[in-house]
Amino acid sequence: MEQNYERNSVIVARLIADKYKEWEAECEARFNQLKANEEELNRIFIDIYGLQDELTPEVEDKDVTVRKADLQREIKSLISYAVGCMFGRYSLEKEGLVFAGGDFGEQFELVGDRYYLKGGDNTAARFGVDSENIIPITEDEYFTDDIVSRFVEFVKVAYGEETLEANLKFIADALGGSGTPREVIRKYFLSGFYKDHIKTYQKRPIYWLFDSGKKNGFKALMYLHRYTPDLVARLRTDYVHELQEKYRMQIANLETDLNTAGNAERGRINKQLKRLGDQLHEINLYEEVVHHMADQMIEIDLDDGVKVNYAKLGDLLGKV
Repeated sequence: MEQNYERNSVIVARLIADKYKEWEAECEARFNQLKANEEELNRIFIDIYGLQDELTPEVEDKDVTVRKADLQREIKSLISYAVGCMFGRYSLEKEGLVFAGGDFGEQFELVGDRYYLKGGDNTAARFGVDSENIIPITEDEYFTDDIVSRFVEFVKVAYGEETLEANLKFIADALGGSGTPREVIRKYFLSGFYKDHIKTYQKRPIYWLFDSGKKNGFKALMYLHRYTPDLVARLRTDYVHELQEKYRMQIANLETDLNTAGNAERGRINKQLKRLGDQLHEINLYEEVVHHMADQMIEIDLDDGVKVNYAKLGDLLGKV
């Protein structure tokens, strides 16, 4: 359904549930029409060749060549479209593919710390594009512009602030899992989004995941078509170093709390300290690799294809 969002990038329904019902009805009607057409063709050919005793015109649902709507699949597609809007690949202001290479500055202008499309079709739906081409994915809200915050902003701009919480709940319920809507969405970005992206793009991802390892010490997305040789250096100074410091501060605060905590609270704090300690250790090791790669100012050539270019940053990126 990502293609559906590309074609209909100016979203009208205020509730995503309503938008999904419209899409579900459209898919159902299309499915039923195609099935009826295929069965009518079968009847015609059966009559022509006199095969009434050997064949029946009925077609099973599984053999119809268009899909019905699937709530979780469509919600994941909406999330993928939202990520595209964060990077400038798509835009709420203009239908279709907006940027997939070339001069980014020709199509977007920098206003404050966000890029905005020049001459969009729907300037009421203005959603800023990330200026650094780096969007962190973290277990907690360590950055004000992390991927969950940006996604919440996208839903607010696209559907309106008055329906924000209802829409986030609808999205979280479709994804499944426990916790608040924002927690469920965060878990999906941490562990599910990139797997789905790789599958959708047949192991040729266009959003690349910087990934320190299994402890989720550091993760961030970038858009391949906006990569520049200095990106890894900016990733190191603006995000890796900052997150290292945030881990250290949080550990120090928890160790202070531990001195006055009761027995039950000490168990919870020690569990947090173990998790943060593992993440700090992982990101410290990752920083050394990032430092080494940043100094190389690696260039990529889009004409070489994703597989060749991905290998150039392989030690920094999630497995494909």
